[in-house]
Amino acid sequence: MAAEAIPRGASETRGDTHVLRYVLSLPHEMVRVWAAVATPEGLPQWLAAADPLEPRLGGAVTLRWLNSETVVSGRVTAWDPEYVAEYTVEEPHGRIRFHLEPARDGGTVLRFTNEFQGSDELRLDCLAGWHHHFELLESALEGRPTDWLTWTPERWRELRETYEREEARWPRWEP
Repeated sequence: MAAEAIPRGASETRGDTHVLRYVLSLPHEMVRVWAAVATPEGLPQWLAAADPLEPRLGGAVTLRWLNSETVVSGRVTAWDPEYVAEYTVEEPHGRIRFHLEPARDGGTVLRFTNEFQGSDELRLDCLAGWHHHFELLESALEGRPTDWLTWTPERWRELRETYEREEARWPRWEP
C-alpha cells in the first residue's frame, strides 16, 4: 500500500467525545502487523515507544510519542493475542484500539478506533496524526522504520489541511 493509499479516517462526535475510525488493508501477515501494533519492539518503528507494555488485560502501558513530547500512561483494556490490542491512556489520546482480521489475500485488515475527548481542532489534529502514523506503519512493515531524528511535521501539516478542507466529504459514522 502506497502512502497515498491510506484511506481517509472517519469520525463521529457526541458532545465533546470523538470516535475516529480507520480501516486498512495491509499486504502483510497478521503476525507481522500484530508485532507492529502490540509489542515494545514494533511500536517505536512507526508510533511511540512503549515502556512499559504489559501484554495482558489490565497490564500497564506508557506510550511516549517520538515525534513530540507527548507521554501518556494507562492500562491495556482489551487483549486477544494476534487479534485485539487496546490501550486506554490519559488524554489527549484516550482509548486506542487495534483489531486485526485475516484478509482473503493473506494480508491483514486493521480496524482502528480512537475515542477521546476534546475540541474539534483536536479531532482534526488526531485524524491527520493517525493518518500520518499509518503511512509510517506501512513503511515500517516494508522494512523502513521511521527515523525519528529526521522526522518533520510537514506531512502532518499537509494532511491536517486536507482533513479540514474536505471535512464535508468524510464518511460519518452514525450512532
